[in-house]
Amino acid sequence: MLAACGSVPLPPADEVRPPVSALPVPLPADATPLPPAIVQGKSRWQPVRWSELPGFAEDTLHEAWNAWLKSCERPGPAFSALCPEVRRLSIGTPAEQRAWMVRRLQPYRVEPLQGPAEGLLTGYYEPLLDASRVATATHNVPLYRPPGNLAGRRPWYTRQEIDTLPEARAALRGREIAWLADPLDALVLQIQGSGRVRIAEPDGSQRLVRLAFAATNEQPYRSVGSWLLQQGAIRDASWPGIKAWAAQNPQRVNEMLWSNPRTVFFREESLSDMDAGFGPRGAQGVPLTPGRSIAVDKDSIPYGTPVWLASSGPAVNLQRLVLAQDTGGAIVGAVRADYFTGWGAEAGEVAGRLKQPLRLWVLWPK
Repeated sequence: MLAACGSVPLPPADEVRPPVSALPVPLPADATPLPPAIVQGKSRWQPVRWSELPGFAEDTLHEAWNAWLKSCERPGPAFSALCPEVRRLSIGTPAEQRAWMVRRLQPYRVEPLQGPAEGLLTGYYEPLLDASRVATATHNVPLYRPPGNLAGRRPWYTRQEIDTLPEARAALRGREIAWLADPLDALVLQIQGSGRVRIAEPDGSQRLVRLAFAATNEQPYRSVGSWLLQQGAIRDASWPGIKAWAAQNPQRVNEMLWSNPRTVFFREESLSDMDAGFGPRGAQGVPLTPGRSIAVDKDSIPYGTPVWLASSGPAVNLQRLVLAQDTGGAIVGAVRADYFTGWGAEAGEVAGRLKQPLRLWVLWPK
């Protein structure tokens, strides 16, 4: 089950202990010939035996099955025929699920057409923030719906122009959804693409809603952390380091923010108890599952594909089944993934420290 805060508990870097219910299960000997390799966009899929997948016998597959069921709400052509079986196996034992995968799927190691087979894993999450429905002395940083004339000007105004040009401000007047207290929180929300917001209404009540990605101003993204490093202003480009610099240099915060021309517009969505158990909808159009959904380069791995992920780094070891359900502007290349860690501060801390080597295997129907 998902953790109450929405973050996914991860094993420490020096150990991966299988739960008692998922002790190693011997894989059957397989002497059948392997199928040919497949070129998929920017990647080459090299067929392998199941025994190559690190940790395959130990993963708690029922956690991944929740994400797989979501993918079956909008399956790709290759997986639609398998989805009835996936649904029936949602109440199966781990041994039954594992045996079905071995029988029905073929693992392929994902490699770039050129270059090293090892890639990069990063993390992303859904921020949880407090906001006000109306501007106040403390909450005066607006989050906007898309402006009505967004399609008529491409690219739209930059972040600096939105803050300073009368015509840009006029186009956004009345488009405010809510107001935050910290401009860096607004930037984090825009970088992550969505978030959960506790909005204080004028009558004193509070509503928990999701602000989902609606559009951008189509300006290029620039990292404020990289800008600060180039300025020689910081050595630590983590979010705690950036926020500490901002607190010490309030007169330069706008200069830092304006170094990133890109801004994101949102739409407000209600958050039912059922919706609250999952993340926002990814590019596949289905809700993301903490710890079991990844963003990929869709030209290398189609949406809805089950993927075996292996990544070892200074903070965590990951060997698990995940589903390719999202994408992102920085997620480019064959062996590249962004790992959805959940929502809230704990998930943000995990996502912020994830930057480590990655290996991927797609699990494709036979």
